[in-house]
Amino acid sequence: MGKKLKIAGITIVAAAAAGAAVAWVIRDQVTRHRRDLFSPHALQRLAALSHMSRGPATVGDVLLLRDFIAWESRPLLKKRATALLERMEEEVEAAELDTPRVG
Repeated sequence: MGKKLKIAGITIVAAAAAGAAVAWVIRDQVTRHRRDLFSPHALQRLAALSHMSRGPATVGDVLLLRDFIAWESRPLLKKRATALLERMEEEVEAAELDTPRVG
């Protein structure tokens, strides 16, 4: 019984370490893609917009996209960001309407 318990403990520790590593990598990727939104390279900005479009809409992303649209000079990227902003604003508004008020 002691050997089975030891193996189970090692497995749990290994799974926790792997989960922590995955969470760190995901956080790093999200930070990198948000930073690339204001990259001097148009393809990196396009990739950042594509990455943002796959995630859930947040108030922070809406504010970030508004800043990006004001900053961006290329019409194609500005148009893509505007379409993404409109979708995210609708999602955020719908989520706020579905959330019950406390207090």
